[in-house]
Amino acid sequence: MNLKKIEKFIDKQKVSFISSIDNENYPNVKAMLKPRKRKGLKEFYFSTNTSSMRVKQYQKNSNASLYFYHKGLIKYVGVMLKGTMEVLTDQETKNMIWKKGDTMFYKKGVTDSDYCVLKFTATSGRYYCDLKTESFDIK
Repeated sequence: MNLKKIEKFIDKQKVSFISSIDNENYPNVKAMLKPRKRKGLKEFYFSTNTSSMRVKQYQKNSNASLYFYHKGLIKYVGVMLKGTMEVLTDQETKNMIWKKGDTMFYKKGVTDSDYCVLKFTATSGRYYCDLKTESFDIK
């Protein structure tokens, strides 16, 4: 399994899907913009609202997954990653992924209490391409 190839694939995607577990133990999936920052296939960082339903779900149950895909005319490629999601509110992490235009969503800027970071840490994944699926571990 060529993990660098998967990293390059993820970097090209404009949308990612994150999942959380609700109070009734059902998976909930949400489309998000691509991660703000990525460290290999191990760590992914997203910005979101502290007051969101998703944050509350991750605080109760950190199990999560990410999904990236591309559908071409003939070829479909998908990558699913399993792991955990942390809700981070420390200023250093918030500063790390802040972008200039974020004030549109967080009126008080990078110190806004309704701005937080979701950090996904992957443990394993599955890659689908050309009618083949392959599982892999992430160290």
